[in-house]
Amino acid sequence: MGFFGHVFRLARAGWVLARHDAFPPPEDAALLPLAARVGLRLARLVASKSHGNGKLSGALAELGPSYVKLGQFLATRPDMVGRARAAELRSLQDRLPPFDMETARRTIRANLGRGADEIFSEFGPPVAAASIAQVHRAKTREGRDVAVKILRPGIEQRFARDLSDFFFAARMIERMSAPARRLRPVDATETLAQSVRLEMDLRMEASAMKEMAANVENDPGFRVPKVEWPLTARQVLTTDWIDATPLSDMAALKERGLDLDRLADTVIQSFLRHAIRDGFFHADMHQGNLFADAQGNLIAVDFGIMGRLNPKERLFLAEILHGFIIRDYARVAQVHFDAGYVPAHQDPAVFAQALRAIGEPIMDRPAQEISMARLLTQLFEVTGQFDMATQPQLLLLQKTMVVVEGVARMLNPHFNMWVAAEPVVRDWIEKKLGPLGQIEGAAEGAASLGRLFTTLPEMLGQAQAATHMLADMANAGGIRLDKETTEALAAAQARHSRAGRYALIAGALALIAIALSLIF
Repeated sequence: MGFFGHVFRLARAGWVLARHDAFPPPEDAALLPLAARVGLRLARLVASKSHGNGKLSGALAELGPSYVKLGQFLATRPDMVGRARAAELRSLQDRLPPFDMETARRTIRANLGRGADEIFSEFGPPVAAASIAQVHRAKTREGRDVAVKILRPGIEQRFARDLSDFFFAARMIERMSAPARRLRPVDATETLAQSVRLEMDLRMEASAMKEMAANVENDPGFRVPKVEWPLTARQVLTTDWIDATPLSDMAALKERGLDLDRLADTVIQSFLRHAIRDGFFHADMHQGNLFADAQGNLIAVDFGIMGRLNPKERLFLAEILHGFIIRDYARVAQVHFDAGYVPAHQDPAVFAQALRAIGEPIMDRPAQEISMARLLTQLFEVTGQFDMATQPQLLLLQKTMVVVEGVARMLNPHFNMWVAAEPVVRDWIEKKLGPLGQIEGAAEGAASLGRLFTTLPEMLGQAQAATHMLADMANAGGIRLDKETTEALAAAQARHSRAGRYALIAGALALIAIALSLIF
């Protein structure tokens, strides 16, 4: 029955897509498997009688919250849906009619153990409603203005059902289409599912806000709302209320006399600091989630979708951006190979030539037309020609870069991306690759060895206990090991441990010597 349920629900989704005339044109479908091409022809018979406008975003909005999230995720995958479709999906609005006040009050009582009237002196109607949650303005009994975010009722069950359909479709695509396997649709669906699971627990969003607030504590021009932890639970998130102007309201920003050029710089520089320095960035930084206060500080809200980059990926991003800034395409190519993103059997020189073909047309444009987002988009497109496997975390980064660059250019049509980005990228590279960065790396390596060294007595004790256990088992007849064998095993273990200990001591001393030579 599960199979037929998947087929029925996906067929209904296909019907909606057909009514909106949202399927790809015949020339784009030429490489699809025969069964898929036949299905599309049948769908177009329906579409030809519809009044659709050919907009995929409209069809997904009609299909509901899960498909809206799917569309927003596919906006990060131009390699899957094409650049034009990805651009359309980036504008997909995550807005739904609000649910009623009584349901909101029930959710508060179920999660916080008290009614809204007991917790708040004022609890107003929803001021914003999206696919997963809606936000109310309220005032605590102590007189603090707060924002209360409440999860939609039944949304977890709805997403679980639809995600199971997405997984079913992804497995069928991988089974039917060999070219599609390189795009890893099952892995992509798992990335979407993981993101949604995190969004379904508002405590995770609160934790993300707290982590980012600690990261940006000393950053200029950027702040994060404070979480009210006693009033936060799985389905309820309470933060301080932000008296600020959304960046989507350009008229109000100008009326308040805010420096829009400085705000544009802050948007890009803050994002790059978060991604490169911290490896933790807000992955939904559109103008509706960004506000400017009276002092011109940038304030972000809605931390449901976050991106993470490990140290290797952060260095990869910084070196790529810096390499394009200084037009060192050979270095950019080598970074790809060093990171393992391009297979070793490819030719670095040919890859560098491909990168030059991307960079030179972009870099020779007037400064205000240079687009980092366009560069990253073309970069990930060309890597497919060199058998580079899809890196989901980098695609989320690319999508966010496209969005924040669009926000910056909205604020300042003459915005120069490279001038704004260069100080952040240069400073981080100097910190990590310069002498101080080398010392720091050596110290971290020595510290790791030191921590391992301190655990050696415990490891030796465990090894000795294991040897005694083997001897006891042998004596009990559980396994056949004589006394001489167990004693030989114990002696070999001791010799091995001594050798490992000496090697660790030598390695630690070598790292300390390297650090001292760099200092002096």
